[in-house]
Amino acid sequence: MFENLSERLERSFKILKGQGKITEINVAETLKDVRKALLDADVNYKTAKTFTDEVKNKALGMNVLTAIKPNELMVKIVHDELAALMGNEHTELNLKGSPAVVLMSGLQGSGKTTFSGKLANMLKSKRGRHPLLVACDVYRPAAIEQLKTLGSQINVPVYTEEGNNNPVGIAENAIKHAKKNGNDIVIIDTAGRLAVDEQMMTEIANIKAAVSPQEILFVVDAMTGQDAVNTAKAFNDRLNFDGVVLTKLDGDTRGGAAISIRSVVDKPIKFVGIGEKLDAIDVFYPKRMADRILGMGDIVSLVEKAQEQYDEEEARKLSKKIAKNQFGFDDFYKQIQQIKKMGNLKDLASMIPGVGKAIKDVDIDDKAFVGIEAIIQSMTPYERANPQVLNGSRKARIVKGSGRDIQEINRLVKQFESMQKMMRTVQSQGLRKAMKSKRR
Repeated sequence: MFENLSERLERSFKILKGQGKITEINVAETLKDVRKALLDADVNYKTAKTFTDEVKNKALGMNVLTAIKPNELMVKIVHDELAALMGNEHTELNLKGSPAVVLMSGLQGSGKTTFSGKLANMLKSKRGRHPLLVACDVYRPAAIEQLKTLGSQINVPVYTEEGNNNPVGIAENAIKHAKKNGNDIVIIDTAGRLAVDEQMMTEIANIKAAVSPQEILFVVDAMTGQDAVNTAKAFNDRLNFDGVVLTKLDGDTRGGAAISIRSVVDKPIKFVGIGEKLDAIDVFYPKRMADRILGMGDIVSLVEKAQEQYDEEEARKLSKKIAKNQFGFDDFYKQIQQIKKMGNLKDLASMIPGVGKAIKDVDIDDKAFVGIEAIIQSMTPYERANPQVLNGSRKARIVKGSGRDIQEINRLVKQFESMQKMMRTVQSQGLRKAMKSKRR
């Protein structure tokens, strides 16, 4: 995410490295490079110019503390301005209403239908709501089938009317259906086109007038760069939408849309799509995104992702097993599944400050756990609970069952034994500290 932009900005700040103070000359040189980096990332030209002018004014008007190096001060100013450009604070969805109505808009291929499923899944699993998905793309049967498939995967009902080609009527009937069936949120997936056209705009404007949605979201493919901003403006002029959703932000995106879109349409980015899975949705936090663009990581989001998978009761059971030296491969397997649920491995690693740059050229395969899982699944329940019994004949059987070679199995067993020792050491140290604090 934003790797090229991060690299270019880092190179720009090196101009100030070793300088004793900020001057008009070295600031101008640095910001010329910053502006080029933003333009290469497909940031709107006016936005890039306004941004660098603002940074220049703040840099030259600020007294440099002796403890702060000029390049570090410049990074801070750029960070704060980037966050401000993207909205500074996160903006929540407006979900008031009985039911609350969320209307999706955007071009064909932007990811509206998939995002509708992701949003329904998030509202159901994390907020305890009861969403209803509504298929109002009457022109593409595949879109209706896709929404049905997504709904069945997350166990969310999908409202459709076979043979009805009136999307306004379908939307109105869906809200009546939601009221009767206890659905407190209605998410309406609308038709898109390959380009903005009058028929599409009139249709979605009519749906808006008929159902009075609490929230209109404009969904846009982040990989389209500056075109995304132009399309957002066209939709906003007609719909006056409430927020933006950037999809495919995990792809080969230069970042221009994320940085420019707020300043052009003056509407907040509310969510980003970061993968194909139905839980691959992130709330958009401008300050955290600025951290990531400048290579500072995003440790807060990483902790939140970990907390989502954290089960207090399971953690207690695990702690007892470690204390009794009963931590086995079954427990290890469960931990792997929790890590996988957190998302793309390379994206997770890049949230750790300083790691993003180090792993830029490293290929971290999301299938990295497949071999380990195959080995564990080829063990008997007794072997998983008692790894110490794994002798030569048992390992030979696991080789046949898992399709992995004996070296991989030996390496996994050795690493597992080292991990067991480390866990016992960490826990015993924690216990000793707790005992000392009680004595005090």
